[in-house]
Amino acid sequence: MADDGQDSKVQDAAEESMPRRVFFAAGAGLVGACYAGAIGYPVYRFLSTPAHKSAAEEAALREVSFSADKLPAPGTAYLFKFGSHNAILIRLEDSSLVCFDRTCTHLGCTVEFQPKEKRIHCACHGGVYDMNTGKNVSGPPPKPLKQYRVEVTADGQVVISRA
Repeated sequence: MADDGQDSKVQDAAEESMPRRVFFAAGAGLVGACYAGAIGYPVYRFLSTPAHKSAAEEAALREVSFSADKLPAPGTAYLFKFGSHNAILIRLEDSSLVCFDRTCTHLGCTVEFQPKEKRIHCACHGGVYDMNTGKNVSGPPPKPLKQYRVEVTADGQVVISRA
């Protein structure tokens, strides 16, 4: 009979600990899910681009115009928005104008014009573009910058349009 009493105590203890195990396993799963969400959501927000959301807007915008008095001096640049994109208008030494999208083709960082070095540079990973053509010269960028068409009208307007 002593064995029966001890067996029932062991069995009662096993029955009581089983719900605790389930409770703690569920709690650990919930905590793990919260951590995964806390890490995953910022990564998702970083990787999702607003470009998909405004594709219809971008397709509708074909050109931007402004007064010719905003034109930069030779060897300098004018920064502006072309829709939701940053763009750069460069007046070359021979007074001709070129315009490029300022988004690096490597990972989407914003490129900067460096007039002393006569280049367009991406500081993120050292990408270099030719300031005359927008072609990738060195570094990791796989393709040239997107180029826009530039026209100065007779009435003193600069018209930037998609090429």
